[in-house]
Amino acid sequence: MCEKDDKKGQERENLKEFGNQNIPNSIDRIQILPIIGQIEGHMVLTPQTKSTKYEHVIPQLIAIENNKKVEGLLIVLNTVGGDVEAGLAIAEMIRSLSKPTVSLVIGGGHSIGVPLATSADYSFISPSATMIVHPIRMNGLIIGVPQTFEYFRKMQDRITDFIVRTSKIKEEALKKLMSQTDDLLNDMGTILIGKQAVAEGLIDEVGGISAALTKLEVLIKQKSDNE
Repeated sequence: MCEKDDKKGQERENLKEFGNQNIPNSIDRIQILPIIGQIEGHMVLTPQTKSTKYEHVIPQLIAIENNKKVEGLLIVLNTVGGDVEAGLAIAEMIRSLSKPTVSLVIGGGHSIGVPLATSADYSFISPSATMIVHPIRMNGLIIGVPQTFEYFRKMQDRITDFIVRTSKIKEEALKKLMSQTDDLLNDMGTILIGKQAVAEGLIDEVGGISAALTKLEVLIKQKSDNE
């Protein structure tokens, strides 16, 4: 098989697995991590659902951390949320990277997408992008016993603690946003659009791709100067 056929085969595989023909090469100094659709965790979603699989993201993050040629990471988010355990695991891994990181919410950063957005060293949101902050939800069979509600409380505390630790929002303000009953239909929580997310302290700045990449270059230079 010729090199041209090999390249086309790889592009088809990338399109099938990652939704992109051209996956950044491991030697690129700035890596891009798209987090789109629904975060897929322990349960496999239907083929009709656009998803980000955590078993794909985790090896990528390890490779980025382990590659000396990679200097920074840009996380691009347009997600409705998804598996809480998987999303929080990815967020913790992003936060633990030694490389400078910048996140950009371009469409939506809902539910577990909120800690994914705040996990970066610096965060941006597009003017029209939205973030929905709400209490933890659970699908499927739920046993109505005290242990179940205690599990929910502990899981909610983990998420709240992470967001407060990685953004400028205060715990009281975050809990107030989560407990609003007049913003979402038949649900609790708050929807924040663009600059509202910045005003609440969840996101650092309103901006787009250019601003995010410029900030990442600044962070990379600062890290280089300090070494």
